[in-house]
Amino acid sequence: MLTKLTIANFKGIPDCTLRLDNAVVFVGPNNSGKTTALQALSLWEVSVREWMSKRSEESKAKTRPGVTVNRRDLIAIPVSNARALWKKQKVRSDTKNVHITITVEGTFNGEDWTCGLEYDYANPESFYCRPIASDDNILWKPTEQQRDMLNNLRVAFLPPMSGLASVERKLEQGSIDVLIGEGQTAQVLRNLCYTLFQNERNEKWVELLRNIKSLFGVHLLEPEYDSARGEIFVYYLDHGDSKKKDRLELSSAGRGLQQTLLILTFLYLHPGAIILLDEPDAHLEILRQKQIYEKIKNVAREQGGQVLVATHSEVVLNESATKDTVIAFLGKPHCLNDRQQLAKSLAQYGWEHYYLAQQKGWVLYLEGSTDLDILRAFAELLDHPSKDDLTKPFFHPMGNNSPKSAERHFHALREAKSDLRGFALFDRIPRDQLNSTPDFKKWSLKRKEIENYFCTKDVLLRWARSKQDEWTSTPLLAQDEYNTMLLAIEDVEKSTRILKKVDLWSSDLKASDGVLRPVLENYYERLGRSATAQKSRFHELIPFMRPDEVDSEIRNVLDEIHQIADSVSRDGDND
Repeated sequence: MLTKLTIANFKGIPDCTLRLDNAVVFVGPNNSGKTTALQALSLWEVSVREWMSKRSEESKAKTRPGVTVNRRDLIAIPVSNARALWKKQKVRSDTKNVHITITVEGTFNGEDWTCGLEYDYANPESFYCRPIASDDNILWKPTEQQRDMLNNLRVAFLPPMSGLASVERKLEQGSIDVLIGEGQTAQVLRNLCYTLFQNERNEKWVELLRNIKSLFGVHLLEPEYDSARGEIFVYYLDHGDSKKKDRLELSSAGRGLQQTLLILTFLYLHPGAIILLDEPDAHLEILRQKQIYEKIKNVAREQGGQVLVATHSEVVLNESATKDTVIAFLGKPHCLNDRQQLAKSLAQYGWEHYYLAQQKGWVLYLEGSTDLDILRAFAELLDHPSKDDLTKPFFHPMGNNSPKSAERHFHALREAKSDLRGFALFDRIPRDQLNSTPDFKKWSLKRKEIENYFCTKDVLLRWARSKQDEWTSTPLLAQDEYNTMLLAIEDVEKSTRILKKVDLWSSDLKASDGVLRPVLENYYERLGRSATAQKSRFHELIPFMRPDEVDSEIRNVLDEIHQIADSVSRDGDND
């Protein structure tokens, strides 16, 4: 079993050390290095095979410093130029060569072993590899058992399944391996089924049939080989077809069934193999992802192998978080070690919250998404540096105005990410109820709600006058819009004084329900339009403010948000 993978200067990974186990899940955003880590292990396996074949004890060329690997041999790592394997394609530094290094550690028959390789660039088509100069590197003086172990070691990279070929000819094993390495798994699925059926008719084939039936409710029939045409066919009976009347060819099956059949068949054919799966949940509906992930793990364990999975599936992540080794490719790839704390966070809020906490480093708490739109509009109006921070923040809508809601969420995530920071904004809460800290700042607005900070008579009149471009074509009609808004405002002002005994523009009146909605509805009614006053669009009034009209408290809130986001960014740069 492989226990550790260490990579340096390979493609997008400058350096990292990954702890491995029977089942390992790589998580992270697109282009974060998940597939690259799988490819590094595939490169290591190809290189070990090259070294063992050309530098065995019997080799007369044993004294040569390294072996040549051609980029075309890297069927799982398609590159048009060998230089693309190096970090930032940098193969020289001053007068020295830049080395890619890949070291794998593992256990075999109860003993630990280490096998490290380093790589030198030669030309666009090839590069050299040799064992790292270390006393514990088994490539220098392997025992007979270690040599057998390395010769029999099998690492297979299985990318997501593409559309199944309509015709599949019988292939030799070498051709099957090449096509799998090139990602053309759709060209060999029937061949894999036929090989398993021929080699393991009484055991593993029957087990495969049982698993496919339990997962998808279909019954696979024995693969058929048409020797006259040199083609292989695999048929199945759909669920409920007990009379075996309507055989369907495998090309008629769903992509999820084909993908799962590929993985399980390969596992049965290669006991003890290390299987690298890039998004094995692709083409599977959510309800099946957990079930099939568990099945793949169990079969791999029964076959004495390992599974390394790169995924975006929240279902797989939630399932693996407390059972398997999870490596987050967020910043420098790192193992999520504290599973109990992580489990507590996930049980309450789900994996995606922890994932965003790891990715962003800070979280913004607001009552709802309309408050976020308002803050963005203010930041844009003021050209405040927080406008970038508010573009795609980790935003958690509380759904209420209670500090307890934000605190429960923040502290649950902080048990899994101890350096998480946060900012929460509330509507008029006594300061003694906030318990603000440097890492979790809480701010209470002085006015009734955030809409009160842009709800003014001048703003509404400017907005109405702007409707010339949207609804009218002449300045005269634009003036009508202005006058209509003026009348609507006066009407609501009058009724508010009578019914609520308060001024319409008071900071104690809830602006969204007490001012904006009634004024805009009155305005639309006077114009004879059916438009409604939607709270989700109130932020569109903010561009009609002048920057000098924005209350200093809004500027202070934006300052606090930017300070937290900037501090997280600076800490990340210093790591």
